[in-house]
Amino acid sequence: MVEGLEVALTDLQSSWNNVQHHTDEISSSRLLVRRGQAFNITLYFRNRAFQPGLDNIIFVTETGPLPDLSKGTRAVFSLEGHPGSSPWIASLQTIGANSLEGPVTAYKLGEFILLFNPWCPEDAVYLESEPQRQEYVMNDYGFIYQGNKNWIRPCPWNYGQFEENIIDICLELLDKSLNFQIDPATDCALRGSPVYISRVVSAMINSNDDNGVLNGNWGENYSDGTNPTEWMGSVAILKQWHATGCQPVRYGQCWVFAAVTCTVMRCLGIPTRVITNFNSGHDTDGNLIIDEYYDNTGRILENKKKDSVWNFHVWNECWMARNDLPPGFGGWQVLDATPQETSNGLYCCGPASVRAIKEGEVDLNYDTAFAFSMVNADCMAWLVFGGKEQKLHQDTSTVGNFISTKSIQSDERDDITENYKYREGSLQERQVFLKALQKLKAGRSPGSLRTESQPRSVPLSDSPRSLATPSLQPSDVVQVSLKFQLLDSPDMGQDIRFVLLALNMSPQFKDLRVNLSAQSLLHDGSPLLPFWQDTAFITLSPEEAKTYPCKITYSQYSQYLSTDKLIRISALGEEKNSPEKILVKKIITLAYPSIVINVLGAAIVNQPLSIQVVFSNPLSEQVEDCVLTVEGSGLFRRQQRVLIGVLKPHHRASLTLETIPFKSGQRQIQANLRSNKFKDIKGYTNVYIGL
Repeated sequence: MVEGLEVALTDLQSSWNNVQHHTDEISSSRLLVRRGQAFNITLYFRNRAFQPGLDNIIFVTETGPLPDLSKGTRAVFSLEGHPGSSPWIASLQTIGANSLEGPVTAYKLGEFILLFNPWCPEDAVYLESEPQRQEYVMNDYGFIYQGNKNWIRPCPWNYGQFEENIIDICLELLDKSLNFQIDPATDCALRGSPVYISRVVSAMINSNDDNGVLNGNWGENYSDGTNPTEWMGSVAILKQWHATGCQPVRYGQCWVFAAVTCTVMRCLGIPTRVITNFNSGHDTDGNLIIDEYYDNTGRILENKKKDSVWNFHVWNECWMARNDLPPGFGGWQVLDATPQETSNGLYCCGPASVRAIKEGEVDLNYDTAFAFSMVNADCMAWLVFGGKEQKLHQDTSTVGNFISTKSIQSDERDDITENYKYREGSLQERQVFLKALQKLKAGRSPGSLRTESQPRSVPLSDSPRSLATPSLQPSDVVQVSLKFQLLDSPDMGQDIRFVLLALNMSPQFKDLRVNLSAQSLLHDGSPLLPFWQDTAFITLSPEEAKTYPCKITYSQYSQYLSTDKLIRISALGEEKNSPEKILVKKIITLAYPSIVINVLGAAIVNQPLSIQVVFSNPLSEQVEDCVLTVEGSGLFRRQQRVLIGVLKPHHRASLTLETIPFKSGQRQIQANLRSNKFKDIKGYTNVYIGL
């Protein structure tokens, strides 16, 4: 009788396999493979050679705490197994003197990590384009677009999905989810579904229901944590969450939630990108109407219903098949980890098919109606005066502008608004809106939706608009228009100079009284108290245009500014002896000068590299408690923090950091300067690291 084989050594060939599976940036010493793709292992036998036909090897793979053949968390198969008897296949490749080497069409022997595979046509996350796979899976840095629709700026971000320990933290995140805690066997069985995983990750990035990664804070006090504007990478956040025993990190806002989600999803192998929607609707009652309330000075009031228009909102798109939906709704899916509303009892949102949003199919899973309202709700303006509410106007085009993401393998911005909706003002766009509204009505009890607001076309926000009566038709002639125009770039520390343009388009004289005001806004659209007011009396001859100059000094706005750096100026004009009112508004985002980063010399792996960082105090006053933070995947193994202390007014300074790059290829260095007066002066530079 032939003696049994004794395994002397197992070589998982991690280094070679990981290169083939695009996981070598994570590790070369641990086996990380992608499903649906062969990999090699070598078995060395102690006592004799493997003999085909005589010997057989049975493999067992297991995952989770309760492996189960019927749930797919356990598989048993052999070299002589019949195709189809198991989703796992092993085959003999070569025979050495005392070794067996076999490629495996899934994954065998030893402990290894199994990831989604966008390179595999049979995988639900398969992405055909290699440039897209490089951008949405492999790229470890990018830009998140912020500002406002008239001033869009890129914020650099270090996703760092392949940095040390990040894969383990991502798996820990799955194990900390409520789904795993309640039913680990079922949770592990469902982890092969990108739809399921995306909902779990969406819930776990925020901490509203669990010990998720981030606490949200949309107020003004961040003294017991980090101001969301200071973050510039996901790695520090995820490592802090892990190091503190999975205690939520303070604090995040929408772009931080989306950026960390992007890191986790790319790490797990699901193609993901970060999306910014300017003038993003938050419709709390599901009627596709965002109500805004104004007083007679034109200032916006705290919303009683908590409906709001966010200056910008950031979410993710993940690429996957949607076999749970009718054909045609796969591809990019909206995933939003910012805790706004609950979905099936948890604070998560999506995945919602982008195509379903565009077509108004708001009854398709998951949370498509809420996602639709973020890009295509209508705005209703109400004048609150004397205890009464007067409907001023309805605007169909304010919400959902310049929907943006980083271009593929480029630092440019892609506008993808047309993926989400048909052209504003087009017949198709209104038909889709009405279809969505009807679907929402059909799913609710009678009378739960206001029906007074028949949509109609009106001019764009910031353009002249008459708000006389709710019965105004598009054909009505607007006789007087008001518009704001900035005279200078709105830089932090400088006075804000602008004019109010008044134009009389009628053949009659017009006497106007215009109330002007300015107030700070928080990122979610919440207004703070006005800090500047003015009243203008303007007399216009027939077809005459006049400008009324305005100035808000730095000393007037500096102490009232939130860290979001948003100022909303508004004007409410009334014509003498007429009920007609004209409202115009403009949001200003104050800008900082960028940090300049200079790479001194050639960047080569494992060779010392000097990096110069040049920064300045933009204010005409001294700032204290200055801290410079620098990071960059492949260049710094941990975030670099330098205490600067005091910077005198308009003082410019520089320092040089030394590092040793440890990964080759295209990389990015990000920097942030904070002080007691500002939190987020940022800068970045791209650098190619040679071998």
